[in-house]
Amino acid sequence: MHVITRRQFGALALGTVACALAGLTGCTDSGTAAGSSATTTSRSDGNTLRIGVRSDIVGFGYLNDRTGKYYGLEIDIAQEMANRMGKSNVEFTTVTPDDRKEMLLDGQIDCIIACYSIADSRKENFDFSPAYYDDQVIAVVQNSSMFDSIDDMKGMTFGTMSGANAAPLLTNKFAEMGFSKEIKQVVKDDNSHVIFDTWTLLQYPSYQELSDALEEGTVDAMVLDGAIAKTYMNYKRSILPDFVVAEQSFGVATQKGSDLSAPVSDAIQAMLDDGTIETLIDKWD
Repeated sequence: MHVITRRQFGALALGTVACALAGLTGCTDSGTAAGSSATTTSRSDGNTLRIGVRSDIVGFGYLNDRTGKYYGLEIDIAQEMANRMGKSNVEFTTVTPDDRKEMLLDGQIDCIIACYSIADSRKENFDFSPAYYDDQVIAVVQNSSMFDSIDDMKGMTFGTMSGANAAPLLTNKFAEMGFSKEIKQVVKDDNSHVIFDTWTLLQYPSYQELSDALEEGTVDAMVLDGAIAKTYMNYKRSILPDFVVAEQSFGVATQKGSDLSAPVSDAIQAMLDDGTIETLIDKWD
């Protein structure tokens, strides 16, 4: 398991972005894997594993439009997992926090490997493999804002990605620490805009729009997974010190009770036991 430290974060962000750009012509063995084609299928067969992945998270699941291939830690894990399951073909489909649940439940894909955190609420519908990556939900601020701690941010606006766990986790965190009494003063029907007693929540349909909102000052902090934040870090931004919204772990999700659940879990566990996943994490770091 691996958690990114704040000291490592800036270098990791620049490094993974550079590696993704290198994918325009294919990466070397010292950088990334050769990539996996962005193809989909309408129905599964015994030799094909249809996997939902992210296309916008550098270092985890990133679709290079010029090569038409996916790159990243989760892409490599997916390929190796499929190999160990005896699948001769892997087909990737891009998923987002808004549509991944429905796509798996509807049978459009067989499993999800997409920075999908293991949560009790999700276990009602899905089985999860053992965790392959440990992460934290963090807050990112603009350096120009001069926020030194969460105590400086009462009355401020926090942005999250709709469909992700960040908003409920942040709400619970603020209640636990006494930052807020969870008193909702204004609530938009789709919960995209909620005004609490001591803070405001805005939710966005994409991480790019969330990042733009931080850049424009519409939100004072964006709250998201540390793994995802790497894609949107730059020299103008920092992680808010001494504030972790929640610890979480990513796992491979399959439909609850699926025939694939046990083989998927067995493959991931074997990759953990023999050091394959740690090797892949080190490669992408």
